[in-house]
Amino acid sequence: MTITTRTRRAAVTAVGVLTVGAMLAACGSGTPGESAGGDGGEGGVTTVQFWHRTFTPVENEWYADIVKKFNASQDEIKVVDTEVPADAWDQKMKAAQAAGKAPDIYTSSANLLDLVNAGSVHELDSIVSEDALGEILDNAKSISEVDGTHYAYPLLLEPQTVLFWNTDMLDAAGVDSSSAPETWDDLLDACAKIQPTLSDGQYCISPAQDAVTFAWSTVGQQYNFAGHLALSDDWTAPDIDNDEYRSLMEQYKELWDKGYMPKQPLAAYVAGEDFGQQKVAFKVSGSWMMSEIGSDYPDLLSKTGVGAFPSSSDADGRTATTMGNFTWVVDAKSKNPDAAGEFLSWAIAGDPENLVPFFVDTQFTKVPVRQSVQDAVAESEEAADAPWSSVIVDDIAPDAIAGATYPWDVNLAVGTAMESVMKGSASVDDAIKTATAAIQTVIDRDGLPDKAPKN
Repeated sequence: MTITTRTRRAAVTAVGVLTVGAMLAACGSGTPGESAGGDGGEGGVTTVQFWHRTFTPVENEWYADIVKKFNASQDEIKVVDTEVPADAWDQKMKAAQAAGKAPDIYTSSANLLDLVNAGSVHELDSIVSEDALGEILDNAKSISEVDGTHYAYPLLLEPQTVLFWNTDMLDAAGVDSSSAPETWDDLLDACAKIQPTLSDGQYCISPAQDAVTFAWSTVGQQYNFAGHLALSDDWTAPDIDNDEYRSLMEQYKELWDKGYMPKQPLAAYVAGEDFGQQKVAFKVSGSWMMSEIGSDYPDLLSKTGVGAFPSSSDADGRTATTMGNFTWVVDAKSKNPDAAGEFLSWAIAGDPENLVPFFVDTQFTKVPVRQSVQDAVAESEEAADAPWSSVIVDDIAPDAIAGATYPWDVNLAVGTAMESVMKGSASVDDAIKTATAAIQTVIDRDGLPDKAPKN
């Protein structure tokens, strides 16, 4: 396993974003006066409904186990655990909302500002202890609080833009395999050397390729190149008509034009089979891909390098990585918010040992949001066999930028521009002009200046 270290840069905070559909799916019961699914139960036992999406098998096992352990730890609250298939989440949640029976507590990766503005989530300051809330690390505050009030408790952070490389393929091309390319120029130089050594069906790199993936995965890269995101700070105007955004789009066009990347995806951005099958020398994906390599391609573990994504030569230390997350939220209409808060506090804000199995079993590819949990995970016996953990936790995560707080349609306008420039269906100027107009439409349609974050 090859690992690299980068100089840590100042932490940048924003709020994670997913698609509009995912955001709406995470909302609580939306009819004033209606209550969520929990009830008082029998014999003085309070019942709390807890929903989470279907994740990987080991994650699903952890969710089931943590609920069982909590229920066994006391006799006043009974948590009912419901695992909802990811492809059924939207429909099931919307139906529950319409019936006024949304769960008391559930997992969320939605835009927290949107949830708060919609009145969908219960504040946590009155139902979770100040000490527990105070443990949330600075780089997770933007996904847990709005204007100083806590509305979500993070389970994890997850870098969405990590560079992986096959050390054998780099060595064969005479490219340094001990560290990640520092800049895009370094990456392009490496591809120029690697390309002649490849067989048919092999490529230098597999990056994001489509508008939707560009939209969510390149937020860090946008900040890296431009020093800001796609809206002005007061959300009154688009802010992509500049040389920095043009330069970012042109980097991907060069990868495309020179054949350094495949014209059709060999695997999804979030998956690693193209890398596992050694069809690419470099792969861009989230930190979670290391788990797939470990489970499906164990022979590659010792040949896989992990490092930060390359920077613009003008970035001056700015991060190029977007940070994903998963949080737990309490429904605004819950009948039993105090009980829901008790469960949350015990399960993910209490004893660090409750969380160690989660991070160990997911093969150290996710980042704890509490220092005490990070320390406990690092001290586990299994940590010695996962040298990539320190790269993800210590070198990439601390300064990764969370997704933008503004509406998804703004992200998508940028992603669409990036794809069209890369594939040559529009010039850089035309793509930016189209994106600027689309973003202005969102600003006007949604009244964004009135919704801009105060901080």
